[in-house]
Amino acid sequence: MIEMLSIDLSNYCSKQCSFCYNHSTKRGNVMWTPSEVISFAKDCIAHGVKAVSLGGGEPFEYDGVFRIIEALYPLCYLTITSNGIPLENPDIWERLKAQHPDKIHLTIHQPQSEEEVSRVVRQLGALENIGIKPGVNLLVGKDNLPAAIATFEKVSKVLEAEQIILVPQRFGNTPTPRELAKVSMKRPFQSPSCLLACAPPSHFASVTWDKKVGSCSFTAGKAPLPSLNFEGLCVALKNAQFKSCLS
Repeated sequence: MIEMLSIDLSNYCSKQCSFCYNHSTKRGNVMWTPSEVISFAKDCIAHGVKAVSLGGGEPFEYDGVFRIIEALYPLCYLTITSNGIPLENPDIWERLKAQHPDKIHLTIHQPQSEEEVSRVVRQLGALENIGIKPGVNLLVGKDNLPAAIATFEKVSKVLEAEQIILVPQRFGNTPTPRELAKVSMKRPFQSPSCLLACAPPSHFASVTWDKKVGSCSFTAGKAPLPSLNFEGLCVALKNAQFKSCLS
């Protein structure tokens, strides 16, 4: 039973982080149309999916994201993961006040950047003020633990522990579970379910920008969707080969 579904809308992102798991770039591609996303997600919801998360790329740089929000918000728990930069655009912000998901997770990629951390902390309060539950994905690299600790402290002043997810950087520079735990200074924190052991989750599926499916966003061995519906999702999951991103 798949209850949680992640869909990457594109691999276009103007931020273009070198460590992006999705290999997003300023020259990124788009293969999903808004109509396809809506139809696919609706069929999955009809078959038991309770929560849909939209990612990228940068979702708020995807043309049609508000059309998708409008269609899916009444049907499921809808979240979006964003770097937050497009939210500085007044036009995007005004549309977001009118059409918004249940929750927006803002990602801090560079805890050592005072500018980035200050912007995200400010945006967290602004999101709450317009009725959107905010969250933070704090990317933690082995080489930036002191900065991550300081950033966790700042974010903890405006969010509860269950709203902060500590994300270990993958494909190199990955902290150990013990190092990641130090970031919270022995306080409760959220993290990916694979923190202590790499294993495919049982109720989650990840769909990539190029319409492939895996049981984890980071795993290799994803399989293409044979059809853009729940049946296609199940077939692709069965065909996918789970491979650890740490191997």
